[in-house]
Amino acid sequence: MKIVIPDDYQDMVDQLPCYSLIRHHDVMRYRTPAKDIDELVARLKDADVVVSIRERVDFSRALLERLPKLKLLALVGRNSHMLDFNAATDLGIPVSTGVSNSPVAPAELTLALIVASRRNIALEAERMKRGDWPCTLSHRLRGSTLGIFGLGAIGTLVAEGGKGLGMKVLVWGQKNSLEKAAAACYDTAKSKAELFERSDILSISIRLRPETRGIVGLEDFARMKPTALFVNVARAELVQPGALLEALKKGRPGYAAVDVYEQEPIMGGNHPFLKMPNVLCTPHLGWAEWDNFELYFRECFEQIMKFEKGEPLRLGNPNVKPRA
Repeated sequence: MKIVIPDDYQDMVDQLPCYSLIRHHDVMRYRTPAKDIDELVARLKDADVVVSIRERVDFSRALLERLPKLKLLALVGRNSHMLDFNAATDLGIPVSTGVSNSPVAPAELTLALIVASRRNIALEAERMKRGDWPCTLSHRLRGSTLGIFGLGAIGTLVAEGGKGLGMKVLVWGQKNSLEKAAAACYDTAKSKAELFERSDILSISIRLRPETRGIVGLEDFARMKPTALFVNVARAELVQPGALLEALKKGRPGYAAVDVYEQEPIMGGNHPFLKMPNVLCTPHLGWAEWDNFELYFRECFEQIMKFEKGEPLRLGNPNVKPRA
């Protein structure tokens, strides 16, 4: 089979142990994104199987309609909001999915960004390379209030790490989050407004759904302290478009640490956040570590093996009638 793996940003997929599961096929990997849909079609049009690495490619109806040879779209991960499942079903394209959802790597990155941002680590390390004197004072973590917006799997680990660093944990979210917070003896906010007002550091860790898209807006940021830090390792779409940039320009919050962006990847340093000394940016590294990649890609490649053998698949569109 011809298998195409677009947008292997790290250029590492073929170094994973699980790659041996598909190595005997005709596999083509691309590291850099296609410049437009025509180039993307040119890369994918002859593929029997396309591997979708999380939300790196928008598999829209317009794209899928131009891939008449595609017999399987194999997701790395459980789901993707960058994939038109209805279109795939209409066109007879099965979409296989993963089952795992490890919170460890994104939680670790969240805590790393908090420490690095509050203690000005990246800023001062870069100045030291240039031969400059240190010229900032940082903020202590112990005793500060760590706001957690959504105490799910990731938020729980971030809260535990924050507590271990001596921070006071404050939680707000749905009923389940508030119940878990009470069981863990964390403080709970009475409203979203109170969460934003009281937090010295606020980490958002809720899932992107239609009802959570744009759940954070400029009016929420306006409630934050001028010394506060906003951290987003979840999804950029949880924040209303342009709201964080505008809020930072207005000085509330005073700092941000982000791993996700409205348009990805960020190429050529072309993003306003990268020109702001009070913003710490990483290129969507939340899930990108060896153990996570092996976990997610192995599940994906095992589905491709089952497809090759004609065995039942774990489908995100189980009602699909596969094209001949």
